[in-house]
Amino acid sequence: MEQQSAEISTSQLLSRIQDPRYALIDIRPVAAYNGWALKEEPRGGHIQGARSFPFQWTGYENWQKILEDKGITTDKPITLYGYDSGELEQMKELLSNKGYQHVSAYHHFTDEWAPEESLPMDQLERYHQLVYPRWVRQLLDGEKPPHYNGNDFAICHSHYGYRQDYDEGHIPGAIHLDTMELESEETWNRRSSDDLRQALMKRGISKDTTVVVYGRFSHPDNQQQYPGQRAGHLGAMRCAAILMYAGVKDVRILNGGLAQWEEAGYQTTKEEKQPKPIKDFGREIPARPEIFVDMPEAKRLLKAHDGELVSIRSWNEFIGQVSGYNYIGKTGRIPGAVFGNCGSDAYHMENYRNPDHTMREYHEVAGNWAKNSIFPEKKIAFYCGTGWRASEAFWNAYLMGWPNVAIYDGGWFEWSSHPDNPVETGEPSP
Repeated sequence: MEQQSAEISTSQLLSRIQDPRYALIDIRPVAAYNGWALKEEPRGGHIQGARSFPFQWTGYENWQKILEDKGITTDKPITLYGYDSGELEQMKELLSNKGYQHVSAYHHFTDEWAPEESLPMDQLERYHQLVYPRWVRQLLDGEKPPHYNGNDFAICHSHYGYRQDYDEGHIPGAIHLDTMELESEETWNRRSSDDLRQALMKRGISKDTTVVVYGRFSHPDNQQQYPGQRAGHLGAMRCAAILMYAGVKDVRILNGGLAQWEEAGYQTTKEEKQPKPIKDFGREIPARPEIFVDMPEAKRLLKAHDGELVSIRSWNEFIGQVSGYNYIGKTGRIPGAVFGNCGSDAYHMENYRNPDHTMREYHEVAGNWAKNSIFPEKKIAFYCGTGWRASEAFWNAYLMGWPNVAIYDGGWFEWSSHPDNPVETGEPSP
């Protein structure tokens, strides 16, 4: 293998991006990697084959392990690129101090690579629905951020039955949105069309409103003590899916939730924003019924050659050691369901998130799914206990542009409550 120099040219980088012996790391913010042109470069997204590792992550104590989990070890030659030359040089030094021996920098992303259409780049297909803090700040300041049509907007602070979460501090101008306004407290399924219509009109949301949803990440101890009440950003994913189902045409998620807003240096407020109710949502509900499937369709997918029912639950839930919830007694899994691996338990989605709470690099999510034959060509319905974790998995697939994805709304809660439904426990057969 050739010796790496301190800097490489565009032609050198082009010759390496398809070579598995090399690693290419994008140290820009996650939003830039996904597709936002944060420096107004001609093309947004990342160089084909690059892995995302923002420079800011070097502030984490275990940052080298994050690289290793991406398959980037000390023996692998690395090329870095980004917006800031100073950060590139600092990153090179940090890697060198960690034992990485072959580290080079590419300094021409914005002036050579991005402008040249023939040079390969990738982006998250629907990145514009995954916004970043400055985008929201521009919206609130009366500016017109990229990919915004200028319609009325609503910023929604999501929580589950815990209004104090909003009162303790929220994005200025945000209204609070209790997940229970959109899903039934008895079944945890989406509410009726009429209930949804009334809830959205009460919040001043019509089909043409641009809605940005977010929530607060909390300490795991709080989640165990108050299940779901402070896990607002996971609830935000659930709300976003139901809003799309109802017919809101422009639904966005603040990537990383309130944590990213505060990390960006923006202030929160305790001042309540009162929504202005409207009299007409503007279309029939649901406008997108395909976003949710119910038990008959879930059973069909279990038998289909072109579909999968995917369990977004922890391994201990999947094999039946725990149900995951204090209100679900039966343990086990739906026979034939594919394991989608949320994380450690019912209140964590670490396998779908970066260390800064943003959505995990989408190539990694798709790669993990592919190991279990979860592919975009299939009809995919995600399920969990009651729909929250399934909604986050759904959003990952939807943002990647997967054409036929849905949420099995009833999930394990509904399936296990029917005594005639089969249940499996233990590790599945190979």
